[in-house]
Amino acid sequence: DYELCEEWGHLYPVPREDLINLHREQLLHLLEVGDMEKSLQLLQRIEDPGICLAISEQSLDQHPNLAASHFLADYLTAHFYANLTTARRNEIQALYIGSKVLLTLPELSRVNYFHLSSRPLLMLEQLLMNMKVDCVAIAVQTLHQLLAGQEVGFTVEDIDNLLAKYAEKALNFPFTLKEKRS
Repeated sequence: DYELCEEWGHLYPVPREDLINLHREQLLHLLEVGDMEKSLQLLQRIEDPGICLAISEQSLDQHPNLAASHFLADYLTAHFYANLTTARRNEIQALYIGSKVLLTLPELSRVNYFHLSSRPLLMLEQLLMNMKVDCVAIAVQTLHQLLAGQEVGFTVEDIDNLLAKYAEKALNFPFTLKEKRS
C-alpha cells in the first residue's frame, strides 16, 4: 500500500504534509519490522532534503524501538547535522550514544533501561545504583569510545566523577569498627 501511495504521489500533486505523513508511516513500518536497508533506500529516494529531515525527525520523536531509534539518530547526525539546532543536535547525539550503550548490554537489561536511552549518564548512574557491575563495565567502555571528540552535554570526566562518587559511597560504612584489645 505504501508503494502504491508513493507512486500516486509521483503522478499527482500531493500536499507536503500528506507526503510527510505517508513517508513517516512507511519508514516507521519498515523500522518496526527491522528492515534497515529498505528504510535507508526510502530516505534516499526522497528528493527534497526538507521533507527528508522532517520525516526523520518526526519518526524519531515517535519513540520507535531501540534499533530504530539508533538508526534514525545516526541518519540525522550523518545527513542533517548542520540543519539541526545545537540543542536538538545534542539531544539526538545523546540518544545515539544511549541507544548504542543499550545495544551493547545483555538483552534482559535493555528493557529495564530503554526509557533512559536519551540520557546515557543517568542510565549509567541507574546501573551503578542497581549494582549491575558487569553492565557498568560494558557501558563505561562503550561511552569512552563514543565520546572521543563528541559534544553531547557531558564528558568522559563526568563519567569518571560519577564512578568516583559511587565508589566512595561503596566504601562508606555507617558504623564504626571497634578494635579488639587483648
